[in-house]
Amino acid sequence: LEHGAEEHQRAERRYLNRNPKARLYAGLGDFSIFRLEPERASLNGGFGKAYLLDRADLIIAGPIVEDLAAGEQSALDHMNADHLDAIAVYALHFARAEGDGWVATGFDAEGMDLAAGDSVCRVFFPEPLKAARDLRTVLVDMAKTGRAAGYSQGR
Repeated sequence: LEHGAEEHQRAERRYLNRNPKARLYAGLGDFSIFRLEPERASLNGGFGKAYLLDRADLIIAGPIVEDLAAGEQSALDHMNADHLDAIAVYALHFARAEGDGWVATGFDAEGMDLAAGDSVCRVFFPEPLKAARDLRTVLVDMAKTGRAAGYSQGR
């Protein structure tokens, strides 16, 4: 992606949210961000479990992509500043992760990415978001579900 372009800035922000140690190198002239555009893929899940996937199986598309991208950093900053307890619930209950120190590093229509040090996990939403405005409601509902199951920041 072209340095300085809006698309580059967004991709670099998302990359650095997920890989904060790379901040040391991101400003160097030989640090580049590339966008892959997959057309298809093969998935081999073992004997008799091979699948051919097309682009629609691999890519989230539609207006929600841009809508979520526009507010993603604000949502991440808010969650990481004010709701670390809920993020811990997402990691412990929904991803069955261990440890503490979890932070949100990314949101998309299908779920969220979390990290704690060098550990990462993916938490899928119960259903893909239909609109960016649904993110808050889904996060609140998931936190309530996890807490009702007995999960909290200390467990």
